Amino acid sequence: MLTLGIETSCDETSVSVTDGPRVLSNAVSSSVHLHKKYGGIVPEIASRFHVEYIIEVLSKALKDSRKDLEDIKLVAVTNGPGLVGALLAGISLAKSISYSLNKPLIGVNHILAHLYSSFLNGRDNRPSFPFLGLVVSGGHTALFHCEGIGRQRLLGSTQDDAVGEAYDKVAKILGLGYPGGPVVDKSARLAKGGTKINFPKSYLGKDSLDFSFSGIKTAVLYYVNNLRNTKLSQALVNDICYSFQEAALDALMEKVIRAAEMTEANRVVIGGGVAANSRLREKMGRIASFSSMKIHFPELKYCMDNAAMIGYLGEALYKKGDRSDLYLSAEPNLEIGGSEC
Repeated sequence: MLTLGIETSCDETSVSVTDGPRVLSNAVSSSVHLHKKYGGIVPEIASRFHVEYIIEVLSKALKDSRKDLEDIKLVAVTNGPGLVGALLAGISLAKSISYSLNKPLIGVNHILAHLYSSFLNGRDNRPSFPFLGLVVSGGHTALFHCEGIGRQRLLGSTQDDAVGEAYDKVAKILGLGYPGGPVVDKSARLAKGGTKINFPKSYLGKDSLDFSFSGIKTAVLYYVNNLRNTKLSQALVNDICYSFQEAALDALMEKVIRAAEMTEANRVVIGGGVAANSRLREKMGRIASFSSMKIHFPELKYCMDNAAMIGYLGEALYKKGDRSDLYLSAEPNLEIGGSEC
């Protein structure tokens, strides 16, 4: 079923053409370069970028797929969570196409699309149900138990900063720039272990599957502030990045292992921008090598915000009977747990 996917929840403008898990095209244009000097996303800039470039991205997606709009059978669009102005840009285009061509429309939860993005992998590397799903991004950190498409139960989520947000803030503290994930990961890999720093991990209770990363970020801030009379060498920056990253990722892994024990799950599927982190992939791979756990990551191009995951999940939900209409609205605070269908 040819599906047009549209994703504009934050700073990536993306349009795709998919047929089930087969991706015919996935065009992405990012405004991240416009936000760098501000150290974070500026909603008005992101929204205007979507409005300016979305038709160009649509044209590229159709050209790359060698399809016309008339060939499309379903329009799937992110309707939340995200920046309200950004979401409206994508929803407006989706509604226009749906109405003018009399094609069905379906709204898609952006976070749940990350959860199922590994289904875009090749046939031999797609997950099977049931599994634990971990979404790790700049705005969300959440753990699910998934029994089927649209049948997921939220086990735990962040109580403050998301893990990707903590990376951005640590990068800002250290003057490494934005976005923080790639630069902190790169610096951490250069660390030679000269200074070992024990940054704290939050304890939320023995059986809690929730997350908290604000304490780690604050500990980094206090550590750096206490060094005000000491030159912050590149070697020390690398050590700080390494120590922060180890603490943050260990916190993720501890909750995944605990959830696996509680649910008796033997598969873990990880999605979201932080799923591209090289150290996280190493650590999860190590767990898999010493246990019966099967770990699935999306291809790197599907870790970041993209329309292919929107098109895939939209089609899967549509075939299950989910529907939207032209009254579909932007829901910037859409619950990440979604609905159990």
